[in-house]
Formats: sequence, structure tokens, C-alpha cells
Amino acid sequence: MASTRKATRMVQRQRRMQAPKPIARPPIGDGDGDSGSSDSEYDDLCCEECGSGDSSAELLLCDKCDRGYHLFCLRPILVSVPKESWFCPTCSKHKKLKAFPLVQTKIVDFFRIRRSTDSTQKLTQDIRKRRKRANSLVVSKKRRKLLPFIPTEDTTRRLEQMASLATALTATRTEFSNELTYKPGMAPRSANCSALERGGMQVLSKEDTETLNLCKSMMERGEWPPLLVVFDPHEGFTVEADRFIKDLTIITEYTGDVDYLKNRENDDGDSMMTLLSAANPSKCLVICPDKRGNIARFINGINNHTPDGKKKQNLKCVRYNVNGECRVLLIANRDIPKGERLYYDYNGLEHEYPTEHFV
Repeated sequence: MASTRKATRMVQRQRRMQAPKPIARPPIGDGDGDSGSSDSEYDDLCCEECGSGDSSAELLLCDKCDRGYHLFCLRPILVSVPKESWFCPTCSKHKKLKAFPLVQTKIVDFFRIRRSTDSTQKLTQDIRKRRKRANSLVVSKKRRKLLPFIPTEDTTRRLEQMASLATALTATRTEFSNELTYKPGMAPRSANCSALERGGMQVLSKEDTETLNLCKSMMERGEWPPLLVVFDPHEGFTVEADRFIKDLTIITEYTGDVDYLKNRENDDGDSMMTLLSAANPSKCLVICPDKRGNIARFINGINNHTPDGKKKQNLKCVRYNVNGECRVLLIANRDIPKGERLYYDYNGLEHEYPTEHFV
């Protein structure tokens, strides 16, 4: 059951119903009875990037210079019409990241790494045994099991991987959290009940749950997944494989603050993830990684098409029932070579958002 970012799209739909023509913002009148120019003056408005006036519902107007830009032509892309004032790249005074990664010290403290007496060699042997057992199940045509990630053997390289994530989290003012968090004023943990899922939710098996817990414990010991956060001028922060990753490997769990969808209907966040899609809309839950989260918020679910329109997803986003609670996992859906960027389908089972534009 593929998870979707329905929450963000619902926010966008509501915002467009409230203001169906986001570019139609005529200037204020001069006080002599002139209420400003008519909407017709925007009829010939074109995007400054692509030069086209098509897709007017996706055309955003700068609040300072009145020039237009398609949401999908901006870099990084905007997934929805901003609720507050918006300024184009030329008028914006936001400083671009000059260097990446930034220098990060005390990585162990940043990620709250716990000391362990378990050796890397013994941990690697345990993982290989699990992989061998999983492979035998594939041969016998039984249900394929999820696989734990294999950390990079080079400890220096692992620190570089961790530093890249620390840089992205610091730049976005996000606190690292590898668990779902429940804060006062938001949804309580008791609200995260998988039995409320409309149509039922796929149950994570006992063995796969053990694999997920193994991945969590490895990260707590500093045995980091082979992922590198990089900064791209077009896509912003994004994630790539730093070594070969096998099909069905657990990449990460989607984490952050858990809240009711109804509380986030006017949220500008572009990283909200559906956690619980209940039959009762008031009980629907979303994950909000804007204040607390992990590497999942930087994995791209938008720019998932090549310029010629071909899909390039190599991950699947799945919502599971784990011991009665809803959890969201990103899992490799094919072998991923080193250096390849990670993408999953933003739309999931739906095809409402025009991801073919996002190249």
C-alpha cells in the first residue's frame, strides 16, 4: 500500500479553491477611486524561466517585481502556492549555500551515538547471514523478506555520510530524530492506531520487524546507512547511494512530528507524509519533518522523471502496521548502484500531481 503525500496536495487544493487565480493580484489603487489595474493585464504573463504562459494555475507572481514563474520551473521546485508573500530568485535575499558539506564537529553527539562493545565484523557477519537466508526464500518462491542496509566499512567515510546529513539538517534548522515524535498540542501516540486505516493496512511480519529494529540499532551505534546528502542547485538537498544497495533493502523510516491532518490544512510544508488514512477524516494523521526528522525528508519524491518523460524511481514508499502502529518505510525496489540518486513516487497510487513536469 504505497504511501502518498496526500496532505500536501489537499492543502494545495484548498488553497486554490480559496484563490483560484494566484497570479491575479492587481496593485493597490492610488486612492482616487481607481481600485487598481484589472486582471486582464496578467493575461499575457509568461514564466521567466520557460517563456510559456501555459499552466496559469501553476504560475506564481513575485510580490516585489510582479514577474511570473511556474511552480515547476523554480529551482528548487515549489510543490504548492505559498501562503505568505513570495519573492522570485532575483528579488529574494536568501543566501545560497556556498560550500557543501559544512564543517560539522562532534558528530557522535549530534546523532546521539551510543557506545557499543559489538564489533563491526560481528555485525557484518550477522547481516550476511540474514541476506543468505533471504536469498534462499527467493529461490523457493516464498515471500521476499526486507533486507537491512550494509554500512560502509570505512569509518572515515561513514563520518562523511553522517556529516552530510548533519549539514542538511543544520541548514534547514531541523533537529535529528529517527523516531516518530508526539508533541503536546499535536496528535497523541494513542491516535496512531493502524486499525483505523481505511481498507486495512499491510502488516509488517515479525522477521521484517526484526530487520527494521536491526537497522535502528545499527544507526544508534554509528553503523550508518550508505547514503550521502548532496546539494544540487536545481533540486536543493537530495540523497544518493554511497555504495551498491540491493533490492528490498530498508533505506530509512520516514520520521517527524505526528499531527492530525486537520491541523495542517494550511501548512506550507512540502515534506508532509501520510501516516494514517482513516475512514473518519478527523482521525487522519500526517508526519511533519519540518522541525524534527531524519534523512527521509531529503529523499526526492518530486523530480522523478527524466527530461524525456521516463520514470526514474528506485524506491517505494510503504505504510505498514508495526505492532498496531502505523509506520512509513522507504525501501529499494531494485538494485541501486553507487552514485545514483534516490527517488520515489510522489503520487503513490494516485496521479493527481503533475510530476512529469519535475525534471
